[in-house]
Amino acid sequence: MISIKIKTLAVAIFGSLVLAGCKTASTANMEVPSNKKWSERMALTLMKKYPEAYMLDDKTAPKWDYVHGLVMMGFEELYQKTNNQQYYDYLKGYADATIDANGKIPSYKFENYNIDMVVAGHHLFGLYDNTKDARYLTAMKTLRSQLDAQPRTSEGGFWHKKIYPNQMWLDGLFMGSPYYARYNTAFENGDKLNDVALQFELVQKNMVDPKTGLLYHGWDERREMPWADKTTGNSPNFWSRSLGWYAMALVDVLDYFPKDHPKRPQLIAYLNSLAKAVTKYQDASGLWYQVTDQGNRGGNYLEASGSSMFAYAFAKGANKGYLPDEYKAVANKAFDGLVKNLITVSPEGYVTLTQVCAVAGLGGKPYRDGSFEYYVNERKKDNDPKGTGPFILAALQLNR
Repeated sequence: MISIKIKTLAVAIFGSLVLAGCKTASTANMEVPSNKKWSERMALTLMKKYPEAYMLDDKTAPKWDYVHGLVMMGFEELYQKTNNQQYYDYLKGYADATIDANGKIPSYKFENYNIDMVVAGHHLFGLYDNTKDARYLTAMKTLRSQLDAQPRTSEGGFWHKKIYPNQMWLDGLFMGSPYYARYNTAFENGDKLNDVALQFELVQKNMVDPKTGLLYHGWDERREMPWADKTTGNSPNFWSRSLGWYAMALVDVLDYFPKDHPKRPQLIAYLNSLAKAVTKYQDASGLWYQVTDQGNRGGNYLEASGSSMFAYAFAKGANKGYLPDEYKAVANKAFDGLVKNLITVSPEGYVTLTQVCAVAGLGGKPYRDGSFEYYVNERKKDNDPKGTGPFILAALQLNR
């Protein structure tokens, strides 16, 4: 009887060793190893599919674009955390593909006054610090000068684009304000931080719904757009990604406000108010719906980019002490929801983030009316950069 037990134990041990060996071999043979953190697994997936960073979003030629800039922010932080040279080389490759020998950005159109384009310059600060390459500084100065010339509302709020006159969108706060604050702090002694804070003050004044505490996607100062409420000027619905852009704008812009700056407590209060309002609408899965407050309405769906943005903003807010510690748990719940419900992994280890709204806006051609039906019927795109960039940033903040 004893010998049988010994044999059984030996077989069990041998089987375990074989399985362990198979698992190790399997992991080693994967294109993207499963034993790495999610931040690197997503980054390595993108590098495999898009060997040059300008190819992100399925581009075939170098283009200066906010979606690339968003992902490069993730790669910059990933490099800072891992010191892995391949992440630095990847983001530097994007800058070198889109900026010419004189520091000009051939695919960038200054005269469009598109505030989306400003955010793509964030990674140039680190590149310039590391290389002192004047091309990067020239490009940064160009983006900064756009903000000096950017058309504004009567109270001083940046228009979202020249083609959207007298309009502020939540998206624009992320696209312009952290870069504005970062540049102003690095090169201009912080003399424009009150103007940076003004952009948030105007959003809070004009775009907050008093009932829910949520903020509307867009605001038309002159109430001329068909989507604009004739009394408030606001668009008709709450879009989770626009709220995500705004949440990220707040946590990122605070990096550049000194602790003794008089506007800093106000910005932190805005972030806390937003976090409280948004968390009320977190689904049991940990995720948020495309149209934030209408999860029980047919056609609505759990959306990946907004959920990733909230996970990032709440985690960073808690890590930095802007938000109570409880929001770290909210962020982890969101990240768990992403991994469980919206992430797929191929046999090669490639990571895919599903249920990402590809694009949504207001007005334009074809006309976008901001209705519930409009938001839920915009196309979805797997691994859209507006999802993968925040996913990497959230994973880094959560050490996942």
